[in-house]
Amino acid sequence: KKLSTLSSEDYTAAGGVESIVEILNLVDRSSEKAIIESLEEEDPDLAEEIKKRMFVFEDIVMLDDRSIQKVLREVDTQELAKALKSVDTEVQDKIFRNMSKRAASMLKEDMEFMGPVRLKDVEEAQQKIVSTIRRLEEKGDIVIARSGEDELVT
Repeated sequence: KKLSTLSSEDYTAAGGVESIVEILNLVDRSSEKAIIESLEEEDPDLAEEIKKRMFVFEDIVMLDDRSIQKVLREVDTQELAKALKSVDTEVQDKIFRNMSKRAASMLKEDMEFMGPVRLKDVEEAQQKIVSTIRRLEEKGDIVIARSGEDELVT
């Protein structure tokens, strides 16, 4: 209901972008895609803002190990080191577990020697990785587990 009011009134009246993101994170992928596509026609800036907030870097823990390994193959190590600077240990551990011991050790070393990094640079690195994740999902190479979708069968 909140989303249907978007085209006729200012989206902030419906609870703001965060409210829309929360709703879209709960719907299935095809509904999400249809809503985003119609928003892109109505208000491209709003659609882009929503897409940026949909899957945040910390959501990487929702990916299965095989998906994380595919993402890691596509991501620059320096970008990854920057992106991991400000996240909690759960996210870091999930990444390190999906690398060889040697690669994980080298990444940890890179993070230590990097020293302090501006938050803006960390967020940019995280956004690049999130874009890679979205691209891989669009191609069907990985699956992001969202509530409301069918369970995966292995």
